[in-house]
Amino acid sequence: MNTKEPFVLTISREVGSGGHTVGSILAQKLGVRYCDKLLVETLEKQFNLSKSGIEKLKGEKKNWLAEIVSKISPVPSADALGLDRKYSQEFHIDVTTDDIYKAEVEILNGFAEIGSCVVAGRSGFFVFKNHPNKLNVFITASMPYRISRIMKKQGLSEESADALIKGIDQARENYIQRYAGVSRYDARNYDLVLNADGHTEEQLADIILSYIG
Repeated sequence: MNTKEPFVLTISREVGSGGHTVGSILAQKLGVRYCDKLLVETLEKQFNLSKSGIEKLKGEKKNWLAEIVSKISPVPSADALGLDRKYSQEFHIDVTTDDIYKAEVEILNGFAEIGSCVVAGRSGFFVFKNHPNKLNVFITASMPYRISRIMKKQGLSEESADALIKGIDQARENYIQRYAGVSRYDARNYDLVLNADGHTEEQLADIILSYIG
């Protein structure tokens, strides 16, 4: 990935691995926008960006997403990067319809058209499979590590944290299988796979930056 040209850095991660924060740090250090689930959902809800709504906007404006993104997601913004966001806002399981998936793809591609960005989840490795300048990263961690993090972040018991993780893992795998036709655990989807055990989010971000550099 060449950071001197418009690029897309996708961060796929297991829940509880710290991957969301790693993406935030990378966006800050690279000085680019961070597109995560919360931002995509905000766009969908605040601007009614259904598939038909997006098609209408695209027909009216050439750069349909740039104006609204610049208002709610400046480069870089602590709020937009989700630095103060609680895990509870991310850790819920959705039933995503085909139309919503298509709208999300439009939003993600719109971000890439605006300029370089870091994308967390949202099947980014698949959505941008044909992008000429990308890097796909997957962050994993052992179950004990993940459970410990979720227990601390969510104030949950070990049993509840374990159940939450397994539920989200299955939901995400089902989502990827449905729309990408591959397993999110297949290392061939990624350029770099990192184990978060024994590393801080800052250290993981630095490893990725070293790989890029």
